[in-house]
Amino acid sequence: MIVDISFEGGKKVAATFPDGLKMLTDQSVENGGEGSYPEPYASFLGAIGTCAGVYVLEFCNARRIPAENVSLTQTALFREDENGKNRLAQVVLTINLPSDFPERYRKAVVKAAGLCSVKKAILNPPEFLIDYQVI
Repeated sequence: MIVDISFEGGKKVAATFPDGLKMLTDQSVENGGEGSYPEPYASFLGAIGTCAGVYVLEFCNARRIPAENVSLTQTALFREDENGKNRLAQVVLTINLPSDFPERYRKAVVKAAGLCSVKKAILNPPEFLIDYQVI
């Protein structure tokens, strides 16, 4: 998959996917942007939760369980590393289930959320190569 990255003015950076869909990011006002879109790191964190959410939604749909009262809460915990920088230490996903969610599916929906491909990519990180080309 080739994703084109472009600069959209100010501190905005966009990713355009092969199907033409575009993801926009911006920097916060504190970091010199307008704060009009999530910062790239926030988009990364959001991808974790929304990916898990897709699996929870599909789990519910496959079992005809109404999902309108189901939600997820994601908590990102940071810890200071040896250089004094805050690093992501833990991501906690909590699936908020209504009281009428079938008890027999409660542990299974947690397993379904764990199938998230974004989480799997983090657990088995890819190799990153950065180069340049003159055009």
